[in-house]
Amino acid sequence: MSRMVCGSFGANPLKFLRERQKKHGLTFTCQLAGKYVHFLTDPFSYHAVMQQGRNLDWKKFHFATSAKVAFQKNNYSNKAFGHASIDPSDGFTTENMHHTIIRTLQGNALTFLSETMMENLHYVMVESSAEKMNLNDWVTDKLYEFCYRVMFESGFLTLFGTEFNTHHDKVLSSSQQDQRARILSAIENFKEFDQIFPALVAGLPIHLFKNAYSAREKLAEALLHENLKKRENISELISLRMYLNDTLSTFDDMDKAKTHLAILWASQANTIPATFWSSFYLIRNPSAMKAVTKEAEQVLKDAGEKICSSRKPICLNQKQLDDMPILDSIIKEALRLSSASMTVRVAKKDFILQLSSDSYHIRKDDIIAVYPQLLHLDPEIYPDPLTFKFDRYLGENGEEKTFYRNGRKLKYYFMPFGTGLAKCPGRWFAINEIKQFLTFLLFYFEVELIDKNVKCPSLDQSRAGLGILQPSNDIDF
Repeated sequence: MSRMVCGSFGANPLKFLRERQKKHGLTFTCQLAGKYVHFLTDPFSYHAVMQQGRNLDWKKFHFATSAKVAFQKNNYSNKAFGHASIDPSDGFTTENMHHTIIRTLQGNALTFLSETMMENLHYVMVESSAEKMNLNDWVTDKLYEFCYRVMFESGFLTLFGTEFNTHHDKVLSSSQQDQRARILSAIENFKEFDQIFPALVAGLPIHLFKNAYSAREKLAEALLHENLKKRENISELISLRMYLNDTLSTFDDMDKAKTHLAILWASQANTIPATFWSSFYLIRNPSAMKAVTKEAEQVLKDAGEKICSSRKPICLNQKQLDDMPILDSIIKEALRLSSASMTVRVAKKDFILQLSSDSYHIRKDDIIAVYPQLLHLDPEIYPDPLTFKFDRYLGENGEEKTFYRNGRKLKYYFMPFGTGLAKCPGRWFAINEIKQFLTFLLFYFEVELIDKNVKCPSLDQSRAGLGILQPSNDIDF
């Protein structure tokens, strides 16, 4: 492997890696933040890495990111979320959080969670909006702000429950209005904290950002167990985590709250921009809008659901959400164009990594990294890769399409959620959320861009490596 010390990686990782790939080949090593990072850019080499479970650790990097230390080893307040280590090997807890999340976000738990999300989404997106406008009025809004408000509030209520049973009342009570005001305040605090999150992951102490530190503490205070116990309809994920925090950890009350803050961030930080990009590309593309509307109408008809003037809630089960291949392709294409995550493994010991082209000596604590954006924008895999094509992932009869590179079938061609054991355990819920949002957008609203020829916003590169990139500017619609 070619080795180099690299100081410009963070400015534009995609450009940086393309330049190194062109100069040094498909596999090369950089020294980043004092660590040797071995980048694999050949998608046919990924499987060899995923088979190295006994030699590579995917958890170490995730734990370190969640509890990033800026200065002193035990100065927890300087960590990204401010809690003690959630790595069981550090002795603060015996909970396997990854297993907890899988157990409560997949299978039967996913079905119930998605149904709850649909109810909350209707309450926030449809009923609350109807309170503010005449049904026949056209209203101008900012698309990213709209997605942010709707998805944050709906997602927060789905995971952390409500202060009372809303019953989807047509006229908001004063207590409901108070709850909404508190959530809107939480949105502003979340934005303040999320804005500096890349700096925290890079190792800067949060105390350098006084407003963000204050925002983080306010968010955590709302998630103290004493406050969560006053809420009802809390998701299984949060109720189980509360129980495990109380029984398996030595965390103090604020540490427990900040582990919930980590889940809040994980549930919102990528889903919100993913919803924006899916919405933007859909509204901007008349052919996509026509095709997906027809598809959704058929699904609703088969489900016996109707959209009426009273804006009665609709309910789509998991099978019906899955039976929307065009909508699925639209979301995948939006994610392909906007994702910039990085799949990372840390070597547990010295070993030899055998690839089809060569073998490489990997030392303990070295990092092996895959940057899927290189894959997603590869013209050999995706012709005209910067163009949104709503049917790009549609094969015959609605089946998933097969992709090739140099004539060889690819196993890894779409990786916004990572891969292997480290694959995002909440990915199915996130996709369901976006599908529900877009379905409501199609059937409860007439939507159009103010400027039908508006230029696509550029991607905010400051979050490269963390997931879905945010738009550099908002769009009027």
